[in-house]
Amino acid sequence: MGWTERLRPTKEPAVTTVYTQSSANASSVDQPSIIYDGELTYERVKGGNGSGAAYQEAAGAPVESSSPLGYNVGWATIIFLNINQMIGTGIFSTPGSILKATGSVGLALIYWAIGAAMAVAGFGTYLELSSYFPNRSGSEVVYLEQAYPRPKYFLPIAFAVQSVILSFSSSNAVVLSRYVWRIADKTPTDWEMKGVAIAAYTAATICVVVHNRYSLWAVNILGAFKVATLVFISITGFVVLGGNVPRVPHPGINFKDAFQGTTKNGNDLSTALVSIAFSYSGYQNAFNVVNEIKDPVRTIKKHGLISVAIVSVLYMLCNVAYFSAVDKDAFGQSKEIAAAVFFTQVFGSGAAETVLNVLVLLSAYGNLLAVLIGQSRMIREIGRQGVLPGTNFWVSTKPFGTPIGPYALKWAMTFLMIVAPPAGDAFTFVVDLQTYPNSMFVFAMAIGVFILRRRRKKSNIPKSQFQVWDILLIFFTLIQVFILVMPWWPPKGGPYAGDVSFWYATYCVVGIGIMVLCGLYYVAWMYVLPKWLGYRICAEIVTTEDEKTSTHRLVKVPLADVSQWDADHTESGELRLRGSGTATDSDSVGEQKRSAVDD
Repeated sequence: MGWTERLRPTKEPAVTTVYTQSSANASSVDQPSIIYDGELTYERVKGGNGSGAAYQEAAGAPVESSSPLGYNVGWATIIFLNINQMIGTGIFSTPGSILKATGSVGLALIYWAIGAAMAVAGFGTYLELSSYFPNRSGSEVVYLEQAYPRPKYFLPIAFAVQSVILSFSSSNAVVLSRYVWRIADKTPTDWEMKGVAIAAYTAATICVVVHNRYSLWAVNILGAFKVATLVFISITGFVVLGGNVPRVPHPGINFKDAFQGTTKNGNDLSTALVSIAFSYSGYQNAFNVVNEIKDPVRTIKKHGLISVAIVSVLYMLCNVAYFSAVDKDAFGQSKEIAAAVFFTQVFGSGAAETVLNVLVLLSAYGNLLAVLIGQSRMIREIGRQGVLPGTNFWVSTKPFGTPIGPYALKWAMTFLMIVAPPAGDAFTFVVDLQTYPNSMFVFAMAIGVFILRRRRKKSNIPKSQFQVWDILLIFFTLIQVFILVMPWWPPKGGPYAGDVSFWYATYCVVGIGIMVLCGLYYVAWMYVLPKWLGYRICAEIVTTEDEKTSTHRLVKVPLADVSQWDADHTESGELRLRGSGTATDSDSVGEQKRSAVDD
């Protein structure tokens, strides 16, 4: 018979290990079930995706023994989940704005190369983090939760507020709508533009809600189409440079004196880098579905990197194609329809242009699907942390085996942000506002890698399967610093010459303000009200009848009952068997839940 001890010693050394030995796994003596390190408690947990056991801080959401969303994400889906988010509307809409911001073709191409390096560095950073926690989906949600476990629940609450309030995809839906109307050869009214955007997003949401596996297949098919589209554009660029397109009398003229007109304005450089980051964003999408991938670290390492390489090469070739055919000044003014300008220049306003615009339309739709799938897992994981009201709404996968609650939130927020803000300053401000708090969290996540490395080494936690090169991690961190700092640099023309008519950095101040409000709410919710009303916030693990879905629920425990609560529960919130150190059966869990006060 083995032995199990889960109670924290009264007086403990800096690091205390507690072992669980069993005849089924004698090697577990070398891997303790619990490690205490000061206020932190690391539990050895294992999911059902074949990733093996891993350690996570006990305050984190529990690992699901079997993914309720299934294990339908194979190597092709990993590639196309990333590709579909990376190749959305960015490469078809932002090259013109990046050229305008940088001022020259040469610097624009350098920025696209920097974007590729940034994507590789970011991919490596996420891969190391996923190797620490290979049995939980949600990427940033998990990584921030585990890198900053104290003060308890603060990062989950702050990230939840940002994710819920700013969880919309209105800009991509609107760009898709623009291409629809371009195909129709009609200038739409404001409400016609919004109506098509809403219809497209609604169709995408219905697709992912109804069937999980079929929606992943759709992502794969649409991803293959968009890769083929970029390959066609790239080949067309070489044809143009060869002088075989009569509509382009001076191919390659933009590459002569390529750095003429390069800007020295810090705000322009920052704006261009933010656009580059937007265009490459998506290399991390597969990490949102880690718990649905068999042997995720090894599989994502191989096929995720393939997706980054494919997109990086195609982005550079497509930009060369654009610059080979379109006048530099005209291209810099193309805004959201840069690719359409290229098609018109090369093929004219005929059937070929229409076909290619349809392909761009399908690409944008594939992006909507991929973003919905990835972010739904992120929001579901926030729900599993217990920091959102109505836990079951966020984590349930009934009746279709899909996370309907997160999908409903995404649709509602996108609908609101398409309909409510009028075209112009308000819409632009809201889209800008979405980026700044997210950049703050990505920066915190990058710093979190250094923190996790040091903390895990101190606690003698075994090394993970992957560690990113230090040079790439530092580069990725510095990029996040640049993105956070440079938007404060005034644009050319003064403080009111940005992309809105009011002060250019308003969205930065409001973004910081949202984080400050999160902090004030946290202090009131976690300390002020509990002290005033005489209770403590505690977490308990709730498991569904099929034992597939497990989640944290935060409850209010009266101060008089806190000692008994601590004796009855492990650090992660699991209920102990009476008289032992293991968890009870579902009946005892139900009894304990009824005695708790739901938050």
